[in-house]
Amino acid sequence: MAGTSFRLDGDVALVTGGASGIGQAIALGIAEAGGKVAVADLANADFESTLGQIASIGGSAIAVPVDVTDKAQLVAAVEKTEAELGALTLAVNSAGIANAAPALEMSQEQWQQVYDVDVTGVFLSCQVEGAAMLRHGRGSIVNIASMSGTIVNRGLLQVHYNSAKAAVQHLTKSLAMEWAREGVRVNSISPGYTATPMNTRPEVADQAIQFAADTPLGRMAAPAEIAGPTVFLLSPAASFCTGVDLLVDGGFCCW
Repeated sequence: MAGTSFRLDGDVALVTGGASGIGQAIALGIAEAGGKVAVADLANADFESTLGQIASIGGSAIAVPVDVTDKAQLVAAVEKTEAELGALTLAVNSAGIANAAPALEMSQEQWQQVYDVDVTGVFLSCQVEGAAMLRHGRGSIVNIASMSGTIVNRGLLQVHYNSAKAAVQHLTKSLAMEWAREGVRVNSISPGYTATPMNTRPEVADQAIQFAADTPLGRMAAPAEIAGPTVFLLSPAASFCTGVDLLVDGGFCCW
């Protein structure tokens, strides 16, 4: 449609989990679309890889060490972003962890750790990012959920992760409705199996083959294939989209 823009020129984005995997691909995608990027991740993360890739395409990016379970660190991250890049108008919350255990054997500590990062971390990130965007009168947030919030993965014993990602989907819808009249859109992306370093390690090679075989498109996604839909939801092209959970799963949830 004439006038529809998928560009992010003039926008400033904070991407949690931006130093690797899906978060890194999204940070690069935002930069390719013209946005400035604050790459937020744990202090010991490899920021240089993401920053180097963004610099190689002429983009602008900074490293922002942050633990998403610590609200004070998130506040400082937004302050640093705005001081160095400008007013925050975009955010992608991709920081997350995963592990597996049978429900009857799962410790409370294991359960809580996944919820602390994958649910509370997303909420706190949205809370701090949203506060900045509401002050500016506009903004767009995308939370990275998972198809595991919609289906239960065959062969994976991860009741904590599955339920946490379902919580992210509904958290997204709830925030979208709170902020819809204030100029801030909130959506989520639910990736299917994606060829991140976690899923391409030699020790999970057999499992990765099964992931691909179980996906209608016959393969796992490349991280960049999650970035495109994310940039769309951030962009003016998605200006009438809020409260959406977009499955990017190669057809997996059609089975």
